[in-house]
Amino acid sequence: MTMAVQGDNLVVVPQMKLERLLSMKGGKGETSYVKNSQAQARHARSMLHLLEEALDLMQLPLVESPFAVADLGCSCGGNTLFIVDVIVKHVTKRYETMGTVPPEFQAFFSDLPSNDFNVLFQLLPPLVDKGSLEGCLSADGRRSYYAAGVPGSFYRRLFAGRSIDFFHSAFSLHWLSQVPDSVINRRSPEYNNGGIFIHGASRHTAEAYKKQFQTDLANFLRCRSLEMKRGGSMFLVCLGRTSTDPTDQGGAGLLFGSHFEEAWNDLVQEGLIDEEKRDSFNIPVYAPSLGEFEEVVEADGSFAIKKLEVVRGGSPLVVTRPDDPAEVGCALANSCRAVCGVLVEAHIGDRMGHEVFARLERRAAGHARELMEKLQFFHIVASLSLE
Repeated sequence: MTMAVQGDNLVVVPQMKLERLLSMKGGKGETSYVKNSQAQARHARSMLHLLEEALDLMQLPLVESPFAVADLGCSCGGNTLFIVDVIVKHVTKRYETMGTVPPEFQAFFSDLPSNDFNVLFQLLPPLVDKGSLEGCLSADGRRSYYAAGVPGSFYRRLFAGRSIDFFHSAFSLHWLSQVPDSVINRRSPEYNNGGIFIHGASRHTAEAYKKQFQTDLANFLRCRSLEMKRGGSMFLVCLGRTSTDPTDQGGAGLLFGSHFEEAWNDLVQEGLIDEEKRDSFNIPVYAPSLGEFEEVVEADGSFAIKKLEVVRGGSPLVVTRPDDPAEVGCALANSCRAVCGVLVEAHIGDRMGHEVFARLERRAAGHARELMEKLQFFHIVASLSLE
């Protein structure tokens, strides 16, 4: 890995592997993921009935060892803690309904090594006394599961064979393991000329992203099939699209393309960065169609599909005054910065990163009404079991 210093900013050149860099914005500041993940929380709560359906369908193991839950792509906010609480509480009730004393629970929180695990662990409630494990959380807000962090890419093995009962992953699988090399290769027909995302790009560029998604999801499924206990289940949520055209990325296109792409163009036109610097940056996200997702699952063959559907997730913007353009612009810029700010700053430095998000905020404010009306996410929800 090589690095270059630009002023007082550390700039990491593209040779650095994405998995060593990608993370949601850490800390607890105004642009952090902790402060800008309310939309994800709202979307997750709207799908709790689907998560509980998946838990109801799974075959509960005999109480011989701890029930192991793994949240993949946990990030650093409280959303992952809420979901694990829901899982533990629901499984506990199922055992109690059967007249069986529930097992102990082990929860693994997994994300890339660059994730701010410190913030996550600071939010973790204290463990309830071992002799009084009742339900999910006791009245004083303590947790009834043992917790551990597991750093690493979920596109590779993370756990010992046949060790996990239930996998959960939300709002993560649309992140690719890498930007396809051909997309930033000027000599390739798949080169994303002038773009930083595939929304509205050429069909060749979109095809490269699609192939990368298919490869990544296949690797994800292969690894989980080895790590999951027989009879175990998995609940997955990722950005999806309703269009059959992969260049139409829907809500993801409005968030990562459109005004964000124009903000980068502003820096080029103002002479702050050159075209090559812009063109060598691409957002490693792909929102698949339902058919594309299903095709990979069926080709793998390890999992039975219990449920597979597209659900409307709503807007990623959480504002108190939707008619206030300034608040909408700030919300969109902070939302975008929380999920991809680390990548931007690594590519062009902190100072230029601040400039691009400042321009995004102004552009978004100028299109506030359109964004509030049209910026809607759709999610693919998959409930899979290992037969």
